[in-house]
Amino acid sequence: MIELKNLSKIYRTDTVETTALNNLTLSIPKGSFVAIKGPSGCGKTTLLNILGLMDRPSTGEVLLEGIAAGNMNEKERNRMRRSKIGFLFQKFNLIASLTVFENVELPLLYHKVDSATRKSKVTALLKQLGLEGRMNHYPHQLSGGQQQRVGLARCVINDPELILADEPTGNLDSKHGEEVMELLSELHRDGRTIVMVTHNDSYASYASEIIKLSDGAIVT
Repeated sequence: MIELKNLSKIYRTDTVETTALNNLTLSIPKGSFVAIKGPSGCGKTTLLNILGLMDRPSTGEVLLEGIAAGNMNEKERNRMRRSKIGFLFQKFNLIASLTVFENVELPLLYHKVDSATRKSKVTALLKQLGLEGRMNHYPHQLSGGQQQRVGLARCVINDPELILADEPTGNLDSKHGEEVMELLSELHRDGRTIVMVTHNDSYASYASEIIKLSDGAIVT
């Protein structure tokens, strides 16, 4: 699913050079669940942004399903993001002016899915996640756990093959954090590839593999 070859990311200013990722080589098989751990500033989110085609490495190569990301133009990268990748964020990133239904529906609008299909897919998914009674609520009317379930619904509504989760339980209490991890585990069992950044050892244990970063390099 993912192959990284000698990947580095360096940020430069007039006076400072910071190495965020340092010569990473890594393979992530299709259908795996990988947790990335490490101290703040070790490059976890930078790596996730590069995997999600939101950023480009300074050197090295990223292959997604055998396709070299470096050879894609911006239109091709956008198409790959929309069709293959789902993003789940720590801060939910829901649009405050849209209802739960409209937040989840948004990716389908970008894909020009017809109205009847959109209604059917969104309603079925929200019911599956226990949110059928919240479809017409706005984000500020929901608990943190409910908002993250809406974020997860939006993440998977296009059936992405790869889910990138950046501290998805970081703003949740333990009960709601466990709920989100169970949902991610269910998606993994359904065949999705999941790459998750986390500081939490308990949540990392849900993964089939744990990668530890330090100073932009893989240590274990």
